[in-house]
Amino acid sequence: MEQKICQSCGMPMLEEQYGTEADGSHNESYCCYCYKDGAFAQECTLEEMVDFCAPFEVEGGRSKTIEEAKVMLMGYFPTLERWKAEKA
Repeated sequence: MEQKICQSCGMPMLEEQYGTEADGSHNESYCCYCYKDGAFAQECTLEEMVDFCAPFEVEGGRSKTIEEAKVMLMGYFPTLERWKAEKA
């Protein structure tokens, strides 16, 4: 089975990490941290999401510095569904 990736923050998700709709059903496009009860947990811009997620990239060893993580995420996030419209 193909692993789902959150279309807001890029996090690989296990089923128990799926976001939820207003009726409590799973949303397989977004993680539980980004999407809960049928709405995004935080209304933010692409740049704000990059700023929020960059430290996790460093912590996880995927980037050496916050600046490096931000550059990488600014290239990656616009490919995700939530951010495609913002850059269109």
